Amino acid sequence: MSQTDRYARQTALPEVGARGQARLASAHVLIVGAGGLGCPCLSYLAGAGVGEITLMDPDLVEESNLHRQPLYTMSDIGLPKVEAARRHLGQAHPGVRLYPIQSALTPLNALAALARADIVVDAADSIAASYTLSDACMAKGTPLISASALGQSGYVGGFCGSAPSLRALFPDPPETAVTCASHGIMGPVVGAIGTLQAQMVLKVLLGHSPSPLGQLISLDMADLRPGAFRFDAAEEPSGRLPFVARQHIVAEDCVIELRPPEEAPIPAIPQALRLSPKELETVALPLDRRVVLCCRSGLRAWRAARLLQQRGYGDLALLAAAA
Repeated sequence: MSQTDRYARQTALPEVGARGQARLASAHVLIVGAGGLGCPCLSYLAGAGVGEITLMDPDLVEESNLHRQPLYTMSDIGLPKVEAARRHLGQAHPGVRLYPIQSALTPLNALAALARADIVVDAADSIAASYTLSDACMAKGTPLISASALGQSGYVGGFCGSAPSLRALFPDPPETAVTCASHGIMGPVVGAIGTLQAQMVLKVLLGHSPSPLGQLISLDMADLRPGAFRFDAAEEPSGRLPFVARQHIVAEDCVIELRPPEEAPIPAIPQALRLSPKELETVALPLDRRVVLCCRSGLRAWRAARLLQQRGYGDLALLAAAA
């Protein structure tokens, strides 16, 4: 089958056409996460003829993934997701160049990862990765399509580029760090939201109007109820709390390990002082040094940093030890 035949139904649309198909073929998309959101997004972007896709994910395929990640099969169990994805998509869409990176997205590699990307997809299911990606995309002016799903609901939004950042719409993360592993997820929910991510990416690459940048779409699949609104005028928050990597920490930093010994017998940073969130309410920390707060997901560190901001501390950073 020729490329003309492969994309005939797509190029028949006046808003795509041969010129739009050529734009897709020359585009480079970075997708962070090859799980429930990443699988449908990746499949539809490859199927649409996006020329280059970089895929980042550190995980291996597990049998518990298969109910919501139909890109993989039983024969892929134990293999890196990025390699399994490259094999399956290469068989179905040989014209797409897929670059697998078996690594988590961190503050250390974020800028390098999106250096060549025309647009970024956040499908990582990580608070630290989402805000790190938003900060990097905002700095480079790169559009970001970010999504989240849990249980029977979720959302997808277009950030950065010509739109406000993730921080502008969500200046603080959720109160609890529940995940699909701890709280559960229905497969069609992530399928629907990941597919919406792909559609938003295509509309940005094709220059459609109105742009999905600055728009959020929510899905409540329990009640089968969608919602949407625009946030073009959302203001960037002050007092931004950046995520940093272990390699960014210097000897002068005051590092606080928030995890108790039973959770983290060895602190993420050897020089760290172990304190509970309760102790942070009264302890005196140096005002002339950066304070780096560490926990597993970054959520406890974020809450602790907000508390320290109220106490007058200004130079603060967050370390997600699992990132």
